[in-house]
Amino acid sequence: MSRLERLTRRALRPWRARPEGVGIAGAAFGPLPFAASADWTGSYAVVPDRLLHALHCLRRRSVRRQTTLFAGLVDVELQDGSNAMTGEETTIVAGIEIPSTDHFFLALIFGVHIPLGLASVAIGAIAMLSQKRRGRHSRLGTIYFWCLLALFASATLLSLMRWAENYHLFVLGTLSFACAWIGRTALRHRWRYWVRVHIAGMGLSYILMLVAFYVDNGKQLPLWKDLPHFMYWLIPLAVGIPLIVRALLWPPLAPARPDFHLMR
Repeated sequence: MSRLERLTRRALRPWRARPEGVGIAGAAFGPLPFAASADWTGSYAVVPDRLLHALHCLRRRSVRRQTTLFAGLVDVELQDGSNAMTGEETTIVAGIEIPSTDHFFLALIFGVHIPLGLASVAIGAIAMLSQKRRGRHSRLGTIYFWCLLALFASATLLSLMRWAENYHLFVLGTLSFACAWIGRTALRHRWRYWVRVHIAGMGLSYILMLVAFYVDNGKQLPLWKDLPHFMYWLIPLAVGIPLIVRALLWPPLAPARPDFHLMR
């Protein structure tokens, strides 16, 4: 039984007759589709207002559903139109949206850029936590520098392929590698205050690398995606810079140490 039929039957239930004239007004509706009473003009009559109310409720529900459906279709059309206007196509991998379907772009990201980024983050952290002397710290620092160089090269190529959207990542990558180069050169050539220059340069390179990562991917990461965009810049700087300042005020190396001059 359809909804309209059920509502009509409910509205046409026999009702105790009202004053004269109600039956005549009801008869103006013509033959009813379902007989609710054997005698329309007898002691029982159908109240027309009840039928009108049922039909009105049914109409409101139908209009509401049609409006919701229409709004959903409009939203989909707007999204499709936006994609058509920007000309962007995306690839979703493990819940992360990559703004391209180009095979070379995707191969460069997953085959080169992401492994280099993970290696740079891990090796840089281990180098910073290692004892500051010739040996493990020096080897890991050198590996970090060359991984960062390769990461900067891949980021530059990716930025050139989508310059309008990624030029800021190229700027961050350039600053990060420049800081690492200054820090390493100060160490190798023993600039004046080379320890502090080395600490500041390598530390800033690591922070700027993290800023570039969060600026590019923060909107897709758990917890980070709920933050405003400027926090992707602020949080790494707010955490990293105080650590660098502390290391500059109390350097991990001291001239009295016998291996101080061996750091290269």
